[in-house]
Amino acid sequence: MSTEPRAVDGSQQQDPPTQNRIIKEMLSSSAMVTVMAIVFALLIGAVLIIFSDPNVLKTLDYLFARPSDFFSAAWQSISSAYSALFRGAIFDWNARSTVRMIRPITETLVYATPLIMAGLAVAIPFRAGMFNIGANGQVILGTVAAGFIGYAFQLPPILHMFVAILGGMLAGAAWAGIAGWLKAQTGANEVIVTIMLNNIAVFLIAYLLRQSWFTRLDSSLPKSANIEASAKLPQLLPDPFRLHAGFIIALLAAWGVWWLLERSTWGFEFRAVGANPNAARTAGISVFRSTVLVMAIAGSLSGLAGANQILGTEVALTAGIAGSLGFDAITVALLGKSRPLGVVFSGLLFGALKAGSVAMASQTHLPVDIVLVVQSVIVLLVAAPPLVRAIFRLPAPGARTARKEAAA
Repeated sequence: MSTEPRAVDGSQQQDPPTQNRIIKEMLSSSAMVTVMAIVFALLIGAVLIIFSDPNVLKTLDYLFARPSDFFSAAWQSISSAYSALFRGAIFDWNARSTVRMIRPITETLVYATPLIMAGLAVAIPFRAGMFNIGANGQVILGTVAAGFIGYAFQLPPILHMFVAILGGMLAGAAWAGIAGWLKAQTGANEVIVTIMLNNIAVFLIAYLLRQSWFTRLDSSLPKSANIEASAKLPQLLPDPFRLHAGFIIALLAAWGVWWLLERSTWGFEFRAVGANPNAARTAGISVFRSTVLVMAIAGSLSGLAGANQILGTEVALTAGIAGSLGFDAITVALLGKSRPLGVVFSGLLFGALKAGSVAMASQTHLPVDIVLVVQSVIVLLVAAPPLVRAIFRLPAPGARTARKEAAA
C-alpha cells in the first residue's frame, strides 16, 4: 500500500505547485526568445568592449567635433574582439599551420564536453519540476571518486578507465540522492539542500587533499598523485590536440537522456511529476520514487562530468578542479530548454565562448570578464522570457492562437 499522502479535494489535485509553473514558464519560451537573448547579450558585450578600449575612450574627448573617429574606433574594437573570439573558438585563419588552424574547434569540444554532461544533470530535474543547484558538489564528488580510483589502484587499461568512470558516477548519484531522499521524505527544499551539499563538497575535497592516505603524496601541497595512464580517457586526436573520448561519451549520454525522458516509463513518470505532482500521485505514480530517482540519475551525470575532468584533461586532483562547472551547467540547461539536443548545442556555444575568450583576451588585451557578462546576460534573459518578449515586442506563447479563437 502506498504511504504517500493523497489530496482529498480533486480540484486541489489538479493545481501544480508554483515551482512547477515557474519551471514550465522558463522552459516553454520559443526559439526566437533564445536567439534574441543571445543577440542582446552580444550587444551588451559590444558596449562593454567599447568602454574597455582606451583607444575608443580617447575619441570621446572630441566626440562632437569628429564623431566619425568614435564610430570608426568603436567598430574596429568590436570587430577585432569578436573576430578574435571566433578564431579562438572555431577556426584561426591567421595561424601558420593546419594544426593551429583547426585546434580552436577541438578546444571548444573539450570545454563543451563536461558542460554537456553537467547540463544534462540539471535538465532532467527541470523536466521533473525540480531545481538541481548542487551539480557543482556532485561534480566534485565525481572527481574525488574517479581520481582516487585512477591513481590508487592498479588495473588493466580499459577496465581501469571504466571502473573509475563508474566510481565517479556512483559518487555523484549518492551525493544527489541525499537531496532527493530528503525532499521526498521530509519535503525539504532541494535548492537549499543542494546548495548546502555544494559547500560540504568544497570543504570535503579540501580536507581530503591534505590527507597523505588519500593523496598518496608526502607533501603539504593540496594536490593528489597523478592518475595512472591506464585510467585516462583515450585521445581522439594526437598531440597537441586535447580532444578525448569524453566527447563521444557526452553525446551518448545525451542520447541516453533523450531515450529515458521520451521513450521510457520512468521518463513518462518524471515528466508527469514535473507537470503536476498532485495529479501524478492521483494517477498512481510514486512521486517519492520519481523524486529520488531523478536526483540520483542527475547526480550520476554530474559525477560523469567530474570523472571526465580528472580522466580526460587533468592529471591530478586539486581543490579547484571543478571550477564553476556545476553552475555553468544551469546556464546550459536553461538555454537548451532542458532538451538533450538543446543542451548539446548550448554546451557547444558556451564551450566556444570559453575557448574563444582566452584568444580574445590575449590578442585584444580586453578582460575575459566581458565573456562572463555575456553568459550572465544570456542566463538572465533566458530565465525571464517575459523580459525578452517585452524588449523585442515578441508575442507570448499561444497569444496568436488565443486571438484566432476569440475572433472565431
